[in-house]
Amino acid sequence: MQFDSLTFIGFMLAVLLLYNCIGQWAGKKNLLLLASYTFYASWNPLFLPLLMVTTTLDWWMAKRMHMATGRARKAWLWAIVLISLGVLGYFKYSYFVLQNTHRLLDILGVGYTPQYFDVILPIGISFYTFHSLSYCIDVYRRKFPPVANWRDYALYVSFFPQLVAGPIVRWSEMREQIEQPRSVDITMLGIGVLLIVLGLFQKVVLADGIFAPVANLYFAPDAALSMQTAWIAALAFTGQIFCDFSGYTTCALGAALMLGFRLPVNFINPYAAVGFSDFWRRWHISLSSWLRDYLYIGLGGNRLGRWMTYRNLMLTMLLGGLWHGAAWTFVIWGGLHGALLIAERWLQAGIAPLQESFTWLLKPLGWLLTFLLLVVTWVWFRAEGVTSAWTILQTMFTISGASSLTAGLRSADSLALAGIAGLVIGQCWLGRRSLHAQLMRLPAPLLGGIVALLAAAIMLSAGESHAFIYFQF
Repeated sequence: MQFDSLTFIGFMLAVLLLYNCIGQWAGKKNLLLLASYTFYASWNPLFLPLLMVTTTLDWWMAKRMHMATGRARKAWLWAIVLISLGVLGYFKYSYFVLQNTHRLLDILGVGYTPQYFDVILPIGISFYTFHSLSYCIDVYRRKFPPVANWRDYALYVSFFPQLVAGPIVRWSEMREQIEQPRSVDITMLGIGVLLIVLGLFQKVVLADGIFAPVANLYFAPDAALSMQTAWIAALAFTGQIFCDFSGYTTCALGAALMLGFRLPVNFINPYAAVGFSDFWRRWHISLSSWLRDYLYIGLGGNRLGRWMTYRNLMLTMLLGGLWHGAAWTFVIWGGLHGALLIAERWLQAGIAPLQESFTWLLKPLGWLLTFLLLVVTWVWFRAEGVTSAWTILQTMFTISGASSLTAGLRSADSLALAGIAGLVIGQCWLGRRSLHAQLMRLPAPLLGGIVALLAAAIMLSAGESHAFIYFQF
């Protein structure tokens, strides 16, 4: 049941109708929990019991941990972490570990052939596992007492707008919204509709309609690339990954707002970033802040000196890359971001005396370098494997492969390049402002006309439905 499907539109309308017919807040929460489990079961009903069991176990163990003292509290925390990561590891990483163990044994000359087995990845498991872990760790840190009511905790974990692809929400962000009755006015409904239309436009028109056909063509294993088409491929995926993921999150924020809930913003124009620290303050903010608060700071953060800070940055980004998928390409992608964050810290110390005098030059150069490096790192995120990524990168930087630079572009390539140019220029113009907030300042008739045009573009572009990229994580 994807956000860009008629099934979801019917589902959302039914939920809204029933939600507004129920008077008691407890009844509304019961409806939302039932709707969330129905939404999740629509993907694969076999994994609904897993979600319910892990939710119940974490809720119960957090209560036990809160009542314990001394070493027992820490033992409960370790049990929660090991069980949660163990379940995630089995479903997401078991084949990866088995495959690489087999390769290592072959290198060592050990003739062992393991029994491979198929493991289906439950949709959203990486996201709801991090929901639960953040809650349990915060209970351990005594930031708040454990949730007394199972239904409230289950709704926090499984709230359907953010269940399968985020944003990764903290209990501290949802506690009051779940415990206290929510009210929805016509303005919230209007903004919710606007957000959903904007999100669907990003997904259906931009990601699936303009960027994906080009990226999929040139990232195919049998694609014969020139320097020109290799760069077009990387730029097209740069547009696709943002519009796809931001499109989902924008729809999630809109759907939640129509029910009276405010989810945290997950993107703030990331392609306007100057430096990789700035990028991670703008891209997948709920994940980057989660990694900062529960991993980077837990490792010591920047409190233990320069070299330990570098180590902590690298470990955090390597694990952040692995969170995205069980493949070496994601590990390398995370490692590259770690290396670039380290290099940025090192360079900042050297150019600090020049920053005040040469901001006019350093800022645009910093933006250009950041964007070009982002395009290069996205190749690792998209490529089918390490060999494929390396081949594409070699082609991007091989002058001899530029024989077709003067050849005419396909219309789809030109459209993708125009799309990424418009996307980047728009984000740089917005800075840290949100697009929907700017649109809300327009006169109502003009805003209504824009929404109608976007909706028409969505309907004209609608074809075969494509899963959101982050569903696989």
